[in-house]
Amino acid sequence: MLKFILKLVAVPFALTFTLASAVFNFLLSVSAVFFGIVSTLVFIGAVILFTTGEPTGGIAFLVVAFIVSPFGLPAFAGWVVGLLNSAGGALRGFIVS
Repeated sequence: MLKFILKLVAVPFALTFTLASAVFNFLLSVSAVFFGIVSTLVFIGAVILFTTGEPTGGIAFLVVAFIVSPFGLPAFAGWVVGLLNSAGGALRGFIVS
């Protein structure tokens, strides 16, 4: 009886995690294109700063370019979306067991 009650309580959370994961996954794929363009532009700005004799600004621009590149914030966001999807999958597995 207690397991049935816990399953009933888990259903809204599983649904919420599944829907949130789908929405965030879509937003992540859309933002990856935007961040890729921004990263490229910032990298070009860093190269320009290096060639004009501003190495401090060039290094700062390279750091920003790395953060917004697919290896920075989008990778972290993808990891969080994966955790959210795993949590929804675990709850769905508990519900059908």
